Amino acid sequence: MNISELHNNELLVAKSLLENPGLAAKITNVIGSPIEKGLNLLPNNWSKNIATVTEKSLLKASDAAIFTMKDIPGEESSNTWHKLGAAVSGGVGGFFGLAAIAIELPISTSIMLRSIADIARSEGESITIPATQMACLEVFAFGGPSDLDDGSESGYFAIRAALAKSVSEAAEHIIRKGITDEAAPILIKLIAKIAEKFGVQVTQKAAAQAIPAIGAAGGAIINTLFIDHFQDMAKGHFIIRKLERLYGYDIVKNAYDSLPNKG
Repeated sequence: MNISELHNNELLVAKSLLENPGLAAKITNVIGSPIEKGLNLLPNNWSKNIATVTEKSLLKASDAAIFTMKDIPGEESSNTWHKLGAAVSGGVGGFFGLAAIAIELPISTSIMLRSIADIARSEGESITIPATQMACLEVFAFGGPSDLDDGSESGYFAIRAALAKSVSEAAEHIIRKGITDEAAPILIKLIAKIAEKFGVQVTQKAAAQAIPAIGAAGGAIINTLFIDHFQDMAKGHFIIRKLERLYGYDIVKNAYDSLPNKG
């Protein structure tokens, strides 16, 4: 089966969102200063602590962010309202500096997860289905290109393949026992894997906020870029999932791989 011209154009949009450019480039373009300067200002124990902070943020967000939304597949997403919420929390984080990230990040992550679910719904997904809920969490692993990543499993389909077993097992667990079992090892395992990738983008965000004189206004701008980045990831991801429902995984992947990267 061949993908129609209309859907091929959608796939090209999805690939451009997912592969180009990374968050660091977007932040640098706006603040006019390479975030590498900020990386040197992060605490010595940053790498040790970031995994804990990101895992807790994703766990807290997954408890409630998706499940209070009405399930209306195809309804237009409210990206602007979610950006405003993220900007406010980012402004608070920017005012208090890096010390506030453990408080601010769970709030920002919850807002972003609601926005991701909203985008999923706009692409025809039912957010009451565990597989969709796990696909929403999965978006946090799609950070785009980054020099901070180790280079392995960095492409969109490579990351999905690496997460596929954990995503499927977590969805099956929720079907059987629901989302209320917070200590479910299978869900924690998935979130830990996602947190490894999400931590790269959180580090880039923190590095930008660590640059002197960023302040509250800069923190709001950076958080707006942060959520905008993951809204792009979500849009690309759920376009592809929509096409997979029509054509199947293999056909969509092959068509995706044959498309050029466009920055």
